[in-house]
Amino acid sequence: MTTIITKKKAWCNLINQCENADFYHTFDYHLLSKSLNETPILIQYKEDNKVIGLPLLLRKIGNTNYFDATSVYGYSGPLTINIDSDFDNINFKNELNKVLLEQNIITVFSRLNPFVSNQETVLKNIGFIYNSGKIVNIDLTKNLENQKKDYSKRYKTYINKSRKLCYIKKVNSKDDITEFVKIYHANMKRVNATSNYFFPKEYFFSFFDSNAFQTELLVAIDKLSNEIIAGAMFIKKNKIIQYHLSGSKENYLEYNAIKLLIDEMRLQASSENFIFFNLGGGVGNKEDSLLKFKSGFSKDYKTFKLWKYTIDQNLYKNLVFQMQTKSCKLNFNNCTDFFPCYRCNLMLHKENEN
Repeated sequence: MTTIITKKKAWCNLINQCENADFYHTFDYHLLSKSLNETPILIQYKEDNKVIGLPLLLRKIGNTNYFDATSVYGYSGPLTINIDSDFDNINFKNELNKVLLEQNIITVFSRLNPFVSNQETVLKNIGFIYNSGKIVNIDLTKNLENQKKDYSKRYKTYINKSRKLCYIKKVNSKDDITEFVKIYHANMKRVNATSNYFFPKEYFFSFFDSNAFQTELLVAIDKLSNEIIAGAMFIKKNKIIQYHLSGSKENYLEYNAIKLLIDEMRLQASSENFIFFNLGGGVGNKEDSLLKFKSGFSKDYKTFKLWKYTIDQNLYKNLVFQMQTKSCKLNFNNCTDFFPCYRCNLMLHKENEN
């Protein structure tokens, strides 16, 4: 049996049964992440005592009667109950196709979660799964000494120096959160981040208002001036900690306070028996300076994967060609990097040139 859940209570009931759910799977985070034209849905499949939950954001496709579905930004994908690597997903595939076609959903795209088991088992032979890059995890099952051994020598020196210059405090007042938002926005301007990284202040407050996950904001305070010089938001759910957002004041960059904040959370998380501490990857999953920064803490790389599924290939091709104009030089057969192709920013940019 397959149903579509849109209400918070039923959504939370399912997520709470999944021991390895991440905060990216929650109803609250879907509300935080969705655009005005997106609707959070959770596709629930039941087979005897087995359950699959697939959270998505539903979007209308232009001026058509069709929809597509995508995942929230982060690490999502299906959750399971009583499913192991021997699971035969043929009935799930048939039921999923039936529901998607009934809802006029043409494509599904989801970022998968490297810390959630059996996602690929559930999605086997349903579309395609692609390796998109790597992310950095600190293995919290190691003892503290072995965790620290994975740090680069320079990081150990930086962190020791930083602890002498500043101290760490966990904060959650509106004033402190507002100060962090200012630091974060200034940091994004300094690194020339794209507009989608400039979250409004209400976005940050909503994290602390949610009881679906635990949000912690650690700030670094200069010992001489007693000034907040950096901050980092960490989100906890079950056995996973996600390094979410951070920022440092430009005139204090030499303090390396962000490295200290990550190290402090590592210590706290280990004492609280968390298993995974995900630092994430590079911008757009590239092997860039951001990934290099995170790799200084650990070489426990996890593969970040994407799931792409087209339910009706002919209809998909027709939609691509309908969305193109004569001025658009994109060739459908070569449009492989962005999915679904008809939402490609390059295509939209070319259409808007004329």
